[in-house]
Formats: sequence, structure tokens, C-alpha cells
Amino acid sequence: MRASRVVERLSAPALAVATLAVLGLMFFYPVGIVLVEAVRVDGVYTLATAVEVLRDPFYFGVVAQALDDPAVIVRSFPDYRLGLFGFTAYQALLSTVAAVLLGIPGAYVLARFEFPGRRTIRSLTALPFVMPTILVAIGFVATFGASGVVTGTLQALGLQVSSFTGTLGIIVLAHAFYDAPLVARITAASWEGIDAEMTETARSLGASPLRAFRDVVIPQLLPAILTGALLTFIFSFMSFAVVLALGGLSLATVEVWVYHRISQLDYGTASTLATMEMLFSLALTYAYLRYEARQRATGAARPPDRIDLFGPATKRRLFAWGYAVVAVVVFVVPIVSLVYSSVTGPEGFTLRNYRFLVERQTSAYAFQVKPLTAVTNSLVFGAGTLLLAVPMGVFLAVVSTRQFRGRKLIDTLSMAPFAVSGVVVGLGLLRGWVFGTEAFGYRFTATGAVAIVAAHAVGAYPFVTRNVAPALAGIDDSVVESARSLGASRARVMLDIELPLVVPAILAGTAFAFAISIGEFDSTVILATGGSGYTMPVAIERFIGRRLGPATAMGVVLLVVTGVSFVIIDRLGEGSGFGG
Repeated sequence: MRASRVVERLSAPALAVATLAVLGLMFFYPVGIVLVEAVRVDGVYTLATAVEVLRDPFYFGVVAQALDDPAVIVRSFPDYRLGLFGFTAYQALLSTVAAVLLGIPGAYVLARFEFPGRRTIRSLTALPFVMPTILVAIGFVATFGASGVVTGTLQALGLQVSSFTGTLGIIVLAHAFYDAPLVARITAASWEGIDAEMTETARSLGASPLRAFRDVVIPQLLPAILTGALLTFIFSFMSFAVVLALGGLSLATVEVWVYHRISQLDYGTASTLATMEMLFSLALTYAYLRYEARQRATGAARPPDRIDLFGPATKRRLFAWGYAVVAVVVFVVPIVSLVYSSVTGPEGFTLRNYRFLVERQTSAYAFQVKPLTAVTNSLVFGAGTLLLAVPMGVFLAVVSTRQFRGRKLIDTLSMAPFAVSGVVVGLGLLRGWVFGTEAFGYRFTATGAVAIVAAHAVGAYPFVTRNVAPALAGIDDSVVESARSLGASRARVMLDIELPLVVPAILAGTAFAFAISIGEFDSTVILATGGSGYTMPVAIERFIGRRLGPATAMGVVLLVVTGVSFVIIDRLGEGSGFGG
């Protein structure tokens, strides 16, 4: 009996260690490879490459110049050279401002107005978690590219417009498309928690509506707005697919340039840049987590009544309807343009783009993309991802709800993939496992397909954990205590009672994991280079610029698969970490 208690007490830590060991092979070791290669040249550890990058104006602009000549900061004011890192931060800042400006009015409409479909639209604000970034990119190409819907419409009106792609503005708008719903989701939740009596008290003391909003509402919304802004900055700083597809090397960010150096087989520079970016993103993520931990959501004693959107014209209703028009243009038109471009051509309506996907499978050369192979690979990799990500995510969710020494450390380590870009993970897996690692007199290698599944699982399992852990924590303790009092072991209670109760959360996490795998691009495009392990997002990227029609058709296929996953999330995820 005593031995069984010891085993039971050690089961959670042992489970955590085993899971972290697998995570070490798939994530920490590959990322470690990148860190080591950043400071090792020809077998010798040195900071020479890092110093060279820091002193190169191409990478750090005026900051690098100031290392040799501090007076350059005064002489060149205000026309500073940004450099690669400076431009990456600059476009992330612009994207953050755009996302906040677009997201806050959306939060206001969701929090303060009642209309049919409000809950559905609110659930759609979770879309950034599952929508593939390459899908956003191809949607904007189909809308604002040389053959885009908006471009064609403006040309038909007599305006001399060729294309909006290849501009900083279109990248910022695409990032706002992707991140504004996140800002709206976070801010709307905070807005709904503001007590109406506080605003009414301010009004009764003589404050105007504007003054009451400024002095009462805004201070309470500010933490949520800052949280959404910081997340948006992190996502935009680490953005890859959107910048690669819409800007290319002419508007390259750090992620895009790392990919370029990898394609040029310059792994030393790629590792150095990736390490510097990773350290910066980790610092930002740490700041976000510290800031979020200090915020405590509280329910309002009396939430404000929602306004019926359909009623007599007022300033508030006119504002809401005006925002609806803007939202349709920004959020709906790119997706509609994607579908429209896939079924149209010079001759009008046509299904030739979809026929191309089928015919290309048999006519393509070995070095060309085969569309059906891309679809098959995506589904197979998605299934493989579930086999890894779901057990890992559930195990870590169980561990996170146990009380034992070192639990917080394990929680932190298990969430580390959130702060590391897919490009870094892909580079590490390429260098560490695809190229091989020597140990114990043997060279251990993994195929590109295995590495891709590992990369997808690393990106997906945290979503399983974040869905399942809150559900486990919400189980009434009396249920567990009753089972234990009847003689059931802790493991038996978990298997027979707790896990069955959180099946909806597990299914929601599974849907998230599958959707993330299907749409993952950053690591996949690195690991699939030169091989046949390409997926639908990689196929879309390779078609863009050459064959927009097939690219949009493949995008529609990806949209359908992602949409089905999202419907599952919406149905099963209510009350879990990300769903609902």
C-alpha cells in the first residue's frame, strides 16, 4: 500500500519528465543547435559573427554606425537608417497601431450592441489562432495584386493602378486583418466587465458622456488594449509568410532574411540572426506574461445593457454601421476575393484552376509541386501531429493542475514554443535531425517528413494544454474526493472520471492542433525545401507570382479544411481555454 502511494505521488513528476524529454528532442535540442551555431565557427566558440552582425548597418542601421561614430546620431537626424532589425520593429509598430485602431471599434460593437449573429462574430475573433498566415497573404494578393479584385475595380473606374503588393502599407493592412480580431476579442471581454454604475455615477456628478468615457471607461480598458497591442507587436515582429508573399526581399524582415540566408546555405548568419530575434521575442513574451499576470479580470456588478443595433438612427448606431462597412472591406473582401479569383479567368467563370490541381498531379516534373500530393501530405502530417500533440498537451494539462515542487518551471518550459518562431524551430530541426546528429558512435537522422510532424506538434500541443487545463481545473473537488474515499487511486480517478469530463475540451484542443498543422508554413517551408514533403501552404507560396489562379484554388481547399476545423472548435470549445 505504501509503495502504491509512492508510485502515485511520483507519477505526475515522472509523466512531466517523460513529456519534457520528448519535447527536448523535438524543440529544446533543435533550438539549442541554432543557439550554438550562432557562436561557433569552424568548431571554435566565438562571438565574431554576432559582433559582425551588430556592427553591420545593413542589420542595425544607425545603431551599428554609432558604434564606430556616435556623432552619426546627431548628423543624420531625423533621417535614420533603420537596418533590418529596425525595419522589422518599425513595420511591427505600424501593424500594431493599425490593429488597435481597427480592433477597438470592433470591441465596442461586440460589447455594447445586440444583433443577430453577435455570438458567431465574437467566436470568429478567435480566427487568428487557426487561420494560416499564407491564406491571409494569398487573400490579399487576390484582392490587391496586379490581377486583384480591388485593383481591377479601380482600373475599371479609370484610375491608373497596377498593384498594391510589394508595399509596406499592404503588409501593415494584412497584419491588421490577422491581429485586429485578437485585439477586439481581448478588449471586448474587458469592456463587458465594466460596471455600468460607475459610468452612471460619473454622469450624475456632471460629467459629459465623453468625459465619463475618458475618465471611467478608458482607464479600465487600457490593460486589455495594451495586452492586445503587445501580442500584436510580437506576432507582427515574427511575421513570415505575410511579408514573404506580399513584400519579398525588397521589404524583408528578420524572419524573411533568415529564410533567404538558409536558401543560400549561409547557416552561420541565419543562426546568428535567428538567435538575436529569438532573444528579443523571448524578452517581449516575458514582458507580456509578467504584465498579464498582474491583470485580474473581474465580473461587473451590473454590466451595461446592450443597444439594439436595429433602431432609430443615432450617433452610436451610425458609428456601428460605419464600422461594419470598414470591417467588410478589410475582413470579408480578401476571403471573398480568394474564392472569386479561384473560379474566374479572362473568359469569365471557370473551374480550370481546380482542374489544373488535378491534372498537374500527373503531368508535373519531379521538381514541380504536385497539388494532390500537397493535400495528402497536409492531411498525413496533420494526423501525425495529433498522435504527438494531443497526448503531450493532455499530459502537460494534467501536470499543470497538480501541486508539486517544480510545477511552475515545467509550465514555463512547456509554453516556450509560444515565444519561438517556426523559422527558428525549422532551422534547428534541419540542422539537428535532418542533417543528423552524432552520438554514441552513431549518426542519428530523421527524414524531412518526421521533422515536419515534430515541428507541427511543437506548435500545436500548447493549444491542447491551454484548452484542457482550465477544464480540468474547473472540475468540482468533491467529485474527486468522493471517488478517492471509495478507494480509487489518483490515476484511476483521472482515467475514469476527470478525463471523460473534459472530453469536449480535448476535442477542441484536437481541432486546434489539426488546424494549426494544416496551416503551418514557417517551419514547413524550410524542412520541405528540395524534397517532396511540401504541404498546401507551401504549394500556395510556390504558386504565388506564377499562377495566381491555382494558388487561389489551393487556398480555397486550405480554407475549407481550416473552416471545418474551426466549426469543430466553435462547437466544442465553449468554456475552454481558447474556444467559444
